[in-house]
Amino acid sequence: MCVAERSHGGGRIHIDDGSPVLEDDEIVRRVCGGEHELFDQLLRRYNQRLYRLARAVLRSEVEAEDVVQETWLRAFACLSQLAEPSRFAAWVSRIALYEAWARARRDRKWRSDGWDETADHVAGALTSVDPERTASEQELQRALEAAIDALPEKYRLVLILRGIEGLTAAEAGHLLNLSRVAVNTRFHRARVLLRVELSRRAGPWPRVFEFLGTRCRRMREQVMGRVAGAARPERAGCATAS
Repeated sequence: MCVAERSHGGGRIHIDDGSPVLEDDEIVRRVCGGEHELFDQLLRRYNQRLYRLARAVLRSEVEAEDVVQETWLRAFACLSQLAEPSRFAAWVSRIALYEAWARARRDRKWRSDGWDETADHVAGALTSVDPERTASEQELQRALEAAIDALPEKYRLVLILRGIEGLTAAEAGHLLNLSRVAVNTRFHRARVLLRVELSRRAGPWPRVFEFLGTRCRRMREQVMGRVAGAARPERAGCATAS
């Protein structure tokens, strides 16, 4: 299980497993020097980003996992060729993108998606002890993922990098060979198009603000308990109608 939290700016990531926190460039140098076990810290740190990038291109969980695995193998084999170890994150992300694009072409699933416009960010899943709320959140997550999948690749990638991974426009632009202005323009358009896609999937009047199941039952029990404890309306705080 990977447990990582990327700090603001993307420089240092804390891994809550008791391991010392090392910068990317230090890890790269030490791995190249023979401390191969430290490579695992890079996997923990960037596995999710690489998966999301590959998933954005291929729209397949299984194929995305294969791409991530191949990416890490290639990265390890070529690690000593990395001229700027501090830019490891962008370097390995590019490898993942190229691997995903190559697989898409090989599998004849390559689609330009029109290179017109679309997609925005989705937050992480919440945890809850209420099974109904948990199911609702999972349903929302699936709906959001499906809506993102329906968007053109160009905007899915901007979504992943800007909205979900939290990269700056400059960082995303460097990875995708785009100007900062182009990234911001696509990201803004993405928000609009994702809202349209979600609205289309939800229908004109989705069910919202429902009060059912456990919460409804709990409220009824509380009210009826107080009603049962009141002998007369006056004792419940009600004025008798004249």
